[in-house]
Amino acid sequence: MERARTRVGAAVFLMLILGRLGNALEVPLDPNILEGLPQPPTITQQSPKDYIIDPRENIVIHCEAKGKPHPSFSWTRNGTHFDIDHDPKVTMRPHSGTLVVDISGEKAETYEGIYQCTARNEHGAAVSNNIVIRQSRSPLWSKERNEPIRVQEGVSLVLQCRPPAGLPPPIIFWMDFNFQRLPQSSRVFQALNGDLYFSNVLKKDSRNDYICYARFPHTQTIQQKQPITLSVLNLDAINETVAALFNETDFFSDGSAEERKPTFLIPSGSSSSKMVLRGQVLELECITEGLPTPEVSWSKLSGEFPDNRTSILHFQKLLRIVNVSEADAGEYHCTAHNRLASVLHTIRVTVKAAPYWISTPRNLVLAPREKGLLICRASGTPKPTITWAMNGIPIENSPEDPNRKVEGDTIIFEEVQTGSSAVYQCNASNEYGYLLSNAFINVLSETPRVLTPANMVYQVIRNNHAFLDCSSFGSPIPKITWFKDSQSSTLEGDPYLLHENGTLEIYVAQALNSGQYTCVARNTLGIAENHVYLEVKEPTRILKQPEYKVSQRNRNVVFECKVKHDPTLIPTMTWLKDNGELPDDERFLVDSDSLTITDVTENDAGTYTCIMNTTLDQDSASAELTVVEQPDPPTDLELTDLKPKSVQLTWIPGDEHNSPIHKFVIQYTDSLHQHGHWHNLTDVPGSKTTAFLKLSPYVHYTFRVLALNAVGLSNPSKPSHMYKTNPAAPDENPSGVEGFGTEHDNLMILWKPMSGLQANGPGLQYKVMWRQKDVDKDWTSVTVANVSKFMVSGMPTFTPYEVKVQAINDYGIGPEPAVVTGHSGEDLPLQAPDSVQVLVLNSTLAEVHWEPVPPKTVRGLLKGYKVYYWRERSLHKHNPHHVKQQVLTFSGNKSHGMLPGLQPYSLYLFNVRVYNSKGEGPASSTLQFETPEGVPGRPSFLRITNSNLDSLTLEWGPPNDHNGHLTGYTLKYQPVNSSNELGPMEELALPANKTSVTLPNLKYSTRYKFYFNAKTGQGAGPVITEEAVTIMDEAVPSRQVDIATQGWFIGLMCAIALLILILLIICFIKRNKGGKYPVKEKEDAHTDPEFQPMKEDDCTFGEYSDTEDHKPLKGSRTPSYRTVHRDNSDDSLVDYGGDGGDGQFNEDGSFIGQYSGNSSTRETAVGHEHSEAPSPVNTTAMNSFV
Repeated sequence: MERARTRVGAAVFLMLILGRLGNALEVPLDPNILEGLPQPPTITQQSPKDYIIDPRENIVIHCEAKGKPHPSFSWTRNGTHFDIDHDPKVTMRPHSGTLVVDISGEKAETYEGIYQCTARNEHGAAVSNNIVIRQSRSPLWSKERNEPIRVQEGVSLVLQCRPPAGLPPPIIFWMDFNFQRLPQSSRVFQALNGDLYFSNVLKKDSRNDYICYARFPHTQTIQQKQPITLSVLNLDAINETVAALFNETDFFSDGSAEERKPTFLIPSGSSSSKMVLRGQVLELECITEGLPTPEVSWSKLSGEFPDNRTSILHFQKLLRIVNVSEADAGEYHCTAHNRLASVLHTIRVTVKAAPYWISTPRNLVLAPREKGLLICRASGTPKPTITWAMNGIPIENSPEDPNRKVEGDTIIFEEVQTGSSAVYQCNASNEYGYLLSNAFINVLSETPRVLTPANMVYQVIRNNHAFLDCSSFGSPIPKITWFKDSQSSTLEGDPYLLHENGTLEIYVAQALNSGQYTCVARNTLGIAENHVYLEVKEPTRILKQPEYKVSQRNRNVVFECKVKHDPTLIPTMTWLKDNGELPDDERFLVDSDSLTITDVTENDAGTYTCIMNTTLDQDSASAELTVVEQPDPPTDLELTDLKPKSVQLTWIPGDEHNSPIHKFVIQYTDSLHQHGHWHNLTDVPGSKTTAFLKLSPYVHYTFRVLALNAVGLSNPSKPSHMYKTNPAAPDENPSGVEGFGTEHDNLMILWKPMSGLQANGPGLQYKVMWRQKDVDKDWTSVTVANVSKFMVSGMPTFTPYEVKVQAINDYGIGPEPAVVTGHSGEDLPLQAPDSVQVLVLNSTLAEVHWEPVPPKTVRGLLKGYKVYYWRERSLHKHNPHHVKQQVLTFSGNKSHGMLPGLQPYSLYLFNVRVYNSKGEGPASSTLQFETPEGVPGRPSFLRITNSNLDSLTLEWGPPNDHNGHLTGYTLKYQPVNSSNELGPMEELALPANKTSVTLPNLKYSTRYKFYFNAKTGQGAGPVITEEAVTIMDEAVPSRQVDIATQGWFIGLMCAIALLILILLIICFIKRNKGGKYPVKEKEDAHTDPEFQPMKEDDCTFGEYSDTEDHKPLKGSRTPSYRTVHRDNSDDSLVDYGGDGGDGQFNEDGSFIGQYSGNSSTRETAVGHEHSEAPSPVNTTAMNSFV
């Protein structure tokens, strides 16, 4: 039978009860098991011990119990039997002990009392707690009239509430006519008893609506006290009142209320005591009066307050400790102090305890003749008294049982007998309360049963704990053993742990722990077994976690979350934002391993968490998104500390938008001179919000501030108020002053004009001053306005002058200006360089020397010298005449220079000139020099003019540049094989008068590489190279390219063959329609196409045409100068015919060897026709494709 598997997560087994008490057997709750098992009653639900009822609703007193057979119920009221059959208002719910009292027409208080429920069947009786039924009460406030209260300012005061006693007690609060809570402080405070305390009253405390409200929580009703009117009088008002009454002018002395030291109002005196029960809330109150208002603090003499249970509330006046324990007993100090004194109150706290359980008795299921214990242990202060009852009757009044012995808080059972089942009650009580617990003894004889479902499958993540359940039932208690797969040995020891309830634990589950497990339950009455299965899964892991992101607004952000999980588990990816769901926004796009947020906004900032869930485990990772943008503009610009030339600017920064402000940029506009144009004035660090600004006179300033963060500049702030500075004399002069001449007899004085901001006032002018340097002592000056230059004429040529320009306005002159040296205008140099000489260093380099001209003759700023030179002609008779002129410039006061790049074996002419900024002076006398011989240039050409089987003829042209007398030529050559490897080098010296040579004894069909150069007496010139191929089998020379192995060539050949085949088939069909043809006709039809060219009219092969066949094939290339370049392969279509014959195709495209032509005949035909253009299948022609 196919087993049904129920998959259960490993976490379920953490909830298993792993321990047992002695031989006690837990009765299973499985109804299938319970169906056949007798069981004494057990109380499952009951009303609370102190049950306050609402008089407007029916009374429901709960009592539910279970047992086999189902128990019957009875009640007692105030210790006597409560016969519900005689009271028509009381009913008991079916199959239940719950009482329902219909109070319609009745007073609920009629049914107040102490109730107890008993559930009974043939195996025993269980009883409930004593349930005290009390009616909730919310009595009305007694009518009273509150007289107005008049007090002197500064005194203490208590406004009493005194609400009516209710059940439960009411909640007190003070409000005004508008139902607003009255404000409280350390001076005005509501005590726990509901009264309103004033440490000292103030004039502002006067009002006529101090109203105390009482809210009764059970009935949800609110009642109010009559309003209290409070009038606070100061001493002046009291004097006026008394004076009016007693006709006195001043009853009280002037001044305010007297100050006084603190005094305790609650609790009074210097010490008090407080008792609290364990587990309840300890509230210590400390209310004081005094002037000024005292401050309150708390301390404990014997130690610190428990941090997690202590709170100090209500302006330090209330110390609250929850869940009180015995350790909270001791002395607590409340200290009140003001500037006059400090007082101390000691509260001695004692902790008592109603009974509380240490060990409750547990149900026992025993087999006949087994032993057992019922243990009932409780503690309290004072120590509680333990009493026992059996089936609701004190045990001392129960029938004697020799196998039962009571020893204080324990009942010992020896060799229990069938029929001794019963319910025992343990009562632990002291003066502060009681505890009642039922526990039964059930004597059974049952064979083992395994309660865990069969073939259950447990899944667990590798390296986690695995718990395999084997819940069982039997009496006596079965012993559990475990086996794995087909092994015969029990599972004990590491890595297994067998718990008392039969659960098998594997400390660290691994893949090898997967498999079938068998649990066996045995007792003296029988044996039972069950199979379960364990599957160990791989853990879920996030391989790539989302990373911290910083994004600007309106950008896109992608969080990646790549996960690895067990392939047999179904994963679910969930994304959270700030531990909550993602916003319901289409901008959030969730993919299998990523989250994309488009058009990011500021609200998107936060922590994003990806959670990968499977049915067994999960993994998560988080990353933060910070949304940044330009800061908001600063606000509230304010000008302070106004001075003539400075001001202080302050502002409030705008929102940084998650990117710290690096600096603030301060700008200004000048409404007087450049209205609307903003200029940067200064900047300050982002941590500052104040700037000290230096100002210029005669400017109407308006400032604004921009903030800069990593994203960029904010928008400008709103402009500040205008601040006008007063005019003043200039504090600077024009910059960029210079003097120079534009003509040989003038001096131009130039400066950069000053802005209105620099002028410092109206009426800006410039005082221009000049004098000849080292000659004049006095300055010549002129004052100009609205210009930036001034021309002085009639000056000697290129003479140094000192110039300066000073600013002037209506309020004075500027500071002393700086002196700048300039020169009047230049003229062309007067004299040419002398003593010009040349030294030829080699065939391409010469050095020129000259004597520098006198400085006075330069008549300007000496820029340098220029050498003009040109090649007059070559010294070789065959070279043409050259007159192209060249110029070399040598800057500065040089006396020599090098002429590079000269042509060897040539005649050169040259002269030298000096030049200044104005131009060049006269040229020196022209000299000449000759350059010696050099190596020749490259031969003008090299070509192969005739190619034979074993010889090649080379022709060349002499170099265009002989550079001397040619002494001969050198020819080197070497063969190149199909792998482009070079063979041995041969060298041949040739005379200068030869222009061709024939090389004999070469290998046929071989490619050669040639190296050729010319020589003079100075050596060999550069080499020219060429390649050529000796012809193969006397064929026409053609450029050989190794294409037979190339893919495109093979494809082309296949296409041509296919085309030929198609044409042949068409011809055969046209000539042989309607019948078969003999082999002879096949032979005629398939004769070698090389010898029978095809005719267009009947698709047969005819003779070649000389008019077309001499043209090369389309795609072939005929080399210049008949130079042959040959590649690696000599393959042709002939090679595919077999035995050297022509390759022919039959009708289906396959080779037919018997139709091949004679190879010798073919070779002869090729030999006779080598001068003609090749046929479409000619081997040489095929190799000419490039």
